[in-house]
Parts: sequence; C-alpha cells; structure tokens
Amino acid sequence: MTMTTHKHLSPNIKEATLKEFRTIPGVGRSIAEDLWSMGFRSVPELKGQDPEDLYIRLCTLQGQHVDRCMLYVFRCAVYYASTSKPDTELLKWWNWKDGLLQNGQH
Repeated sequence: MTMTTHKHLSPNIKEATLKEFRTIPGVGRSIAEDLWSMGFRSVPELKGQDPEDLYIRLCTLQGQHVDRCMLYVFRCAVYYASTSKPDTELLKWWNWKDGLLQNGQH
C-alpha cells in the first residue's frame, strides 16, 4: 500500500484531521490518533482498505496485541468511508463483530 508522506504538516492540520476522523462512528481521540500514526490523513483514505490489514498494522505499530474490538472499529470505519448512504445499524462498531454480518444479524 502506498501512503502519501505528510512531513512538515502544521499542528492545525493534524488537529483538523483528528477532528475529521472523530466523525467516524466509534472513533474517539485515541483511535483518531492511531489512524494518524498509521499514516492516514483523511477519512476518504480509508475507502477500500482491508480492516484485517489495518488491525495487523496497528498491532505491529504498537508492538503488541491490540484488543480485537479495534478490528470491529476498523471494519465500521472502512464501511463508513466507502459507503455514500450507510445503514445506521452498520455504523455501530459492535455490529461488526466476527460472525454477526456473515450470519445476517444486525
């Protein structure tokens, strides 16, 4: 995956980006910071990403296992970024738990 390098961005740009990330349902300050640390600079950059890959990247970046709930948040975030008219039930990260969507539950 190729990410645009964003060196020398002003703190105002970072804060605006973190604020934009927090518009994603389930994403608060900490997860917004995680997305920033992973190299994302806008919500549209999440479009089409593989949530499993994002989760593995975050675990690698942090050097430890990250709670699996982050995978569910990533699934929700990618859905949010990739869908123009999202289903409100699918904007709840807990509805992205393993097996729920595959079984038609939500």
